[in-house]
Amino acid sequence: MDLVEVLPDRLHMLRFPIGQAYLWQDSGALTLIDSGNVGSAAAIEEAIRSLGLRPERLERIVLTHCHRDHIGAAGELAARWNAEVLAHRLDAPVIRGEAPVPEPVLLDWEVPLYAHGLTVPEAPPTRVDRELEDGEELPFGDGAYVVHAPGHTEGSIAVHLPAHGVLFTGDCVAGVGQVMLGVFNVDRARAVDTFRRLAALAPSVACFGHGDPLTSETAATLKAASDATV
Repeated sequence: MDLVEVLPDRLHMLRFPIGQAYLWQDSGALTLIDSGNVGSAAAIEEAIRSLGLRPERLERIVLTHCHRDHIGAAGELAARWNAEVLAHRLDAPVIRGEAPVPEPVLLDWEVPLYAHGLTVPEAPPTRVDRELEDGEELPFGDGAYVVHAPGHTEGSIAVHLPAHGVLFTGDCVAGVGQVMLGVFNVDRARAVDTFRRLAALAPSVACFGHGDPLTSETAATLKAASDATV
């Protein structure tokens, strides 16, 4: 796992072989956005300690959607440090293991990529302590707002920190090589609409579920990419 600073003393990316998570800190109080794959808990804890922070200060884990490369370590971390697990109401049953993972509608070029992603171990059923809705404010980042972002999954969310100009897009947007619509969507048309709504937030920093964060000319890049997506 790689640990990458995004904003000094505030935001770090934790990059795994497939996918990534983000660690936000407010005076030592920690929020994790997504949690990597099964088996990632120890590496996440080591990364937290390497920053001079304490894993026991992990207050919440916000899951952007129900896929295995995002929820894998959430249950283990939550149980160990008594962190609250949050996810959108529509994806919460999948995360808990009460409903199946929704199947994406794949484009031809996505088929081999999707097969590779299935090599990630399945995530165990994971508790969700709080079910989120669009527009809810969460108590970190000087006001973090839930943005319902359907299309990748029905219950996908983004998390917007307007005081810091930061947007966590989950897999709604990708930054692998170029900024683009995320792949493996259950409803591409809704995903395109979501992409445009997220771009309209005009963040200065965009943190993707896959690909390096965007920290320069972010708003213009997101708008141009979303406008070009059909």
